[in-house]
Amino acid sequence: MNQPVTIGIDVATAGVRALAVRGGTVLASAAGPLPAPVRDGRGHSEQDARSWWPAVKTVLAKVTGELPGRGGEVAAVAIAATSGTIVGVDASGEPVTPALMYDDRRGAELNREATALGADRWRRLGFGVSATAALGRIAWLAGHVPDVAGIRHTPDLIAAELTGGPVAADWSHALKSGYDPLALEWPAEVFEALGVPASLLPSVVAPATVLGEVARPVAGLPAGCPVVAGMTDGCAGQLAAGAVAPGSFVGILGTTYVLKGVTEELVPDPTGAMYSHRHPDGWWLPGGASNTGGEAVAGQDHLPELDAAAAELGPAKVVAYPLRRKGERFPFASPDAEGFVSGQADEVELHRARLEGVAFLERLALDHLRRLGVTVTDPLLAAGGGSRSPLWTRIRATVTGLGLRVSPQAETGYGAALLAAAGVLPGGLTEASEGLSGGTLVEPDERESAALAESYQRFCAELHTRGWIDDELFAVVRR
Repeated sequence: MNQPVTIGIDVATAGVRALAVRGGTVLASAAGPLPAPVRDGRGHSEQDARSWWPAVKTVLAKVTGELPGRGGEVAAVAIAATSGTIVGVDASGEPVTPALMYDDRRGAELNREATALGADRWRRLGFGVSATAALGRIAWLAGHVPDVAGIRHTPDLIAAELTGGPVAADWSHALKSGYDPLALEWPAEVFEALGVPASLLPSVVAPATVLGEVARPVAGLPAGCPVVAGMTDGCAGQLAAGAVAPGSFVGILGTTYVLKGVTEELVPDPTGAMYSHRHPDGWWLPGGASNTGGEAVAGQDHLPELDAAAAELGPAKVVAYPLRRKGERFPFASPDAEGFVSGQADEVELHRARLEGVAFLERLALDHLRRLGVTVTDPLLAAGGGSRSPLWTRIRATVTGLGLRVSPQAETGYGAALLAAAGVLPGGLTEASEGLSGGTLVEPDERESAALAESYQRFCAELHTRGWIDDELFAVVRR
């Protein structure tokens, strides 16, 4: 079967981007801004939810206008958005509150209550309820805004505009709202205790489920075009990078480092450093995000020259943990963690040590997965701005002992387009992802393996001495 033309929509905090994709090829793309969130000293973070649909409609019209059939050939559309953003709506589905953003903290105390109320459930799932989880904000809305008749996530509101009526949420966007992807239910015991009526909560379906059809021609989309359930921005980006089947993982090196992959079974993490979304096919998507990454070398205006000098230098004699701010969350959780350098170094050696330090953190993340019984398939996929550095990618491959295949695509909108295709193809996501291929493969440099392995041991010993990684993980590292 020929691959269909599908459109993926990415609704991020700062703007909207859409891509038309067929068989792995981007046919057209467009982007537009959104108003900046309004944040205050109380921990409130809001955006005008009514701005979403006009921005989406404008961007969609630009994308469909670039297609040969002016959008008539589009077989499906799906939406991905920032995880944890919600809005209260009235009985007709219209917003009656601003969007409460992913970082809004007004539900922090309610989230602490939810942690205790659902302790057994969260333990089975292997994650906790954070201070900024949408669950607490849902309870806050229920208690403070009488006009709220329902809760919507960003994609739910936009899909309703396309279909002309309310749609189900997907279990990816619903995760931080408290949805239990293992039991496939809302945590009734938690919401009842917090005074949240079940009527406020949307029904939930698997990503790649057809939610409905475009009710009338709009922005170039034909009436009858299927609207398919998407996933959060991080999950959609993971699929775009090619981490689709069990064993495949992608290391995304942007401002921070993120490791995400696929397992057949749920792997709870008793340390709380990693948690899992659920795959559209029922598998699991474990992952975690560090507080270090590309930010470690940001602000230097001569990176190519530094990279060239660092490549000629070879492995650094010092080890560095390039953490820019206090606290780490993955692959270990420690509010006390701070960056360090083990000795004196000039600019070039310090640059090299920072690159190696992020690679050591990636290796530690893989060792953390190993102690949890997770198998990572070689090669490890690589994405993000940091993966454009040949030196850094080679260091990462050498440190991890895995080949790194730099993915040509890792955009959220691209992943949403894959989910749209999965909703209308008989082979689902497996068939939709057949066009994912290519990318540069970087193999470990055996000439530097021994020196980097020794530095990795020193790096982990520093973390262990400071009490940031536990004895069990340090034992795995030393094997």
